[in-house]
Amino acid sequence: MPKLYKGYVNIGLGNYITPLAEVSITNERSKKGSIGLYARHFSTNGKIELDNGMKNFAGYMDNDVSLFGRKFFRKNILGGSLDYSQKIRHAYGYEPAIHDYLPSKKDIRIPYNNLGAKVSLSSSTLDSTEFSYDFMFSYNYFSSGKNMSQRNAGISGTMAKSYQGFYVGSGLNIDLYHFSDFLKISPEYVASISPFMKKSSSQWSYKLGLQLLLEKDMTAFTSLHVYPDVNFNLTIVPSYINFFVGLSGKLEKNEPLNIISENPFLMHDGSLYKQPSTSHDLIVFTGLKGNSGLEGNYVISASYSLISDMLFYSNIFRTDTVFTPYRGNYFSALTDDVELLNVHAEMGGKINDKLTFNGAANLNRYTLSKFKYAWNKPGWDAKFGLKYNLRDKIIAGMEITLQGKRKLVVNGESLLLLSSQIVQNSPFIYEMPTHLNLNLSAEYRYSKILSFWTKLNNIANNRYYEWAYYPSQGFLFMLGFTYSL
Repeated sequence: MPKLYKGYVNIGLGNYITPLAEVSITNERSKKGSIGLYARHFSTNGKIELDNGMKNFAGYMDNDVSLFGRKFFRKNILGGSLDYSQKIRHAYGYEPAIHDYLPSKKDIRIPYNNLGAKVSLSSSTLDSTEFSYDFMFSYNYFSSGKNMSQRNAGISGTMAKSYQGFYVGSGLNIDLYHFSDFLKISPEYVASISPFMKKSSSQWSYKLGLQLLLEKDMTAFTSLHVYPDVNFNLTIVPSYINFFVGLSGKLEKNEPLNIISENPFLMHDGSLYKQPSTSHDLIVFTGLKGNSGLEGNYVISASYSLISDMLFYSNIFRTDTVFTPYRGNYFSALTDDVELLNVHAEMGGKINDKLTFNGAANLNRYTLSKFKYAWNKPGWDAKFGLKYNLRDKIIAGMEITLQGKRKLVVNGESLLLLSSQIVQNSPFIYEMPTHLNLNLSAEYRYSKILSFWTKLNNIANNRYYEWAYYPSQGFLFMLGFTYSL
């Protein structure tokens, strides 16, 4: 067996004063169990020039720490982890017509903290005729500044067993949410049960299932959702062409931790905790997948979804609010019912002994009930990557990403108000052009325990706006090394 190192240290530094520090430590191979520690710090500390010529601090910081372990028993595995995550962002973008707004880092600093714990118990048997199970208890405490926090406790699990030629089982999930008194939100919960039945042969397989879900949100009303979970797979050409089709659905709980991963700049009025869940009422999908013939795989698929309360985001620019004027650097969340048609394709493979490739593309068509456009959602996106490997000594990579045109909105809620109310806070709609991004990376493995690496992102230094008034960082260069312990 190859030598297993106990861990590694990864250190890097880049422009914009961008430090990276990463460490991973685990025990060696053991029949009794495993234990480990992972920690990572990444931050940038530079300023970005806005459209009005002013430079504003646009740095951010991510800190992650996880202590985890597993204990192996004869028929099951006991696992657990303690996790901490910190994210700090700065609301640096604002309406460029403003020239007298010079916020300090403290004024626009937005901290987020999440502390979590997990305990799991799962069966270790590989025999499908045996009763199998996988249960997990989790707890998370999320906070976003003084007096605003959420506590979440959950139990999830699956159970299954072969019975008279069928594989039958069910999933179970219960999540409870409590909020700090300052937010004045009543407790919420989500509970679901997901029975299923599967059967397969060498040529085909199918699954018949559904999910029954009860949700009590901030409105204190309890809603029942029923989502199908049905799919069928047929092998047309073994290994190369497999056909699949199915129906599904899901409830996407818009928890604060999920929202800030998409947009961390919402208003500080507690609205981060008050967003409705997004219900994917029905998803119809079909496609082909298999071996690409180039020592890789491919997928071609199409799906049609009916979605309720999909989240979008709008900058808020209000000069008429005397005590707390909004300058465009904070956001409100907008919801709309959406019909989404998605066509997806991806493929990977080997060009020769040293060169591999992968690529993917999406075509999206949104039809909304209230708004004309799907704010900040591109109509299409694509990426293509190449990886060069010379005897596991020199490894280089290239990735090109493309994103189609997008519509961004400011004061988007005004589009739903009466014309007499629009005068003071008129909506603004901006169109972002197609964006191309080229990234390069390289690694030189000096020995089995020491390697040096570099990354070059946004080589063309294209000015990209993730949100209105928010230009992204330009060319980013990083250099570092990895040392195995």
